[in-house]
Amino acid sequence: MSIGTDRGTGFHDGELAVQHRAGVGERAARLSGMLAPPDLTGVPAFFLAQRDLAVLTAADGDGLLWTVPLTGHPGFLHVVDETTVDVLTLPAPGGPLATGPARGSAVGMIAVDFALRRRFRVNGTVVATGPTGFAVRAQQAFGNCPQYIQRRDVEADPAPHAGAPGPRDAAGAAWREEPDADDVRLISGADTFFLGTVHPGSGADASHRGGAPGFVRVEDGGLWWPDYPGNNMFASLGNIDADPRAALLFPDFASGTMLQLSGRAAVEWTEPGGGGDDGVTGRRVRFTPERVVRTPAAFRAGPVTPSPRNPRLAG
Repeated sequence: MSIGTDRGTGFHDGELAVQHRAGVGERAARLSGMLAPPDLTGVPAFFLAQRDLAVLTAADGDGLLWTVPLTGHPGFLHVVDETTVDVLTLPAPGGPLATGPARGSAVGMIAVDFALRRRFRVNGTVVATGPTGFAVRAQQAFGNCPQYIQRRDVEADPAPHAGAPGPRDAAGAAWREEPDADDVRLISGADTFFLGTVHPGSGADASHRGGAPGFVRVEDGGLWWPDYPGNNMFASLGNIDADPRAALLFPDFASGTMLQLSGRAAVEWTEPGGGGDDGVTGRRVRFTPERVVRTPAAFRAGPVTPSPRNPRLAG
C-alpha cells in the first residue's frame, strides 16, 4: 500500500481530496475495485500486443516530468506475467527520455486504440532496463471508457514529414514571455493530448484528454483546459493536488509534429457553467510550462471522426 493511500478505498490523499471537493466520494468508492492488484494476462495482454503506439510518463535525470510516445511493430508491448510487461522499444532519439526511464523509476503508460475508442493504463515501476527497451512491474492496470476519444486510424511512421515545423527546445520562461506561433496553433487546434502526472507515494500516470478543437486555451504564457465529466476517480487531478509536476504531449497527426511540455499544473475550481467551463463541472487545470520541446512525430493519422461526447465549447 502506497504512502498516503486510504486502506479502505485504495485512493491516495490527493484523489480523496478532489473527490470530496467534487462531492463524488461515494460514487468513486464504488470503483475502488479497479485499483485491485492487476492481472495483465488474457484480454489486457491481447490488447497491448496489438498496439503500435503507446504513451509513457516518467521523470528525466533532472526530475522534470515528461510524457512521450512509444512506437513499434505490434508486439512491442509484451506481457510476461500477471504484473510484468516488457516494452521492446525506447522513446525517439533527440527528445526527452531518449535513453528510456531509469531502473526503479515510477512510470505510467497508456495504450489507445483510436479506431475502436479503447484505452488501457498501466502504472508501475521500471524493474529492468536495456539498450532496446525496459520492463515495468505494474501496481495498477485498468481500462477506461471511450469518452472523448476522436476516432482516427493512427499508424507508426518514422519517416519525417515535409513541411512540418522544425525541432525546437525552449526554456519555459522564454516560451511564457513569447509563445511560439506554431506551438500555439498546434495547441489551440488540438482535439487530443496526453497528460502525465505523478504522486510522491503512488507513482506516475499517463492519461488521455480529448475534446473539440479549441478545448485547450493558450493564455497568459501558459494554457488551461476544462475538466470534463469522467469516472470520478480523479487519478490525474488527484496527483496534481498532491504534486504539481505535470507533462503534456500534443500530437499533430496531420503535420507529423509533436509538442512536449514539462512544467507545473494546478486544479482551479470555478462556478459551474461559467466561461470556458465546457463540461459544466466547475473544474479546470492550469499549466505553466518550464520547458517546451518540439520534435518530429513517429506516427501519422488519417481523417478524424469527432467523439459524440465532446462538449460544446463554452467561450
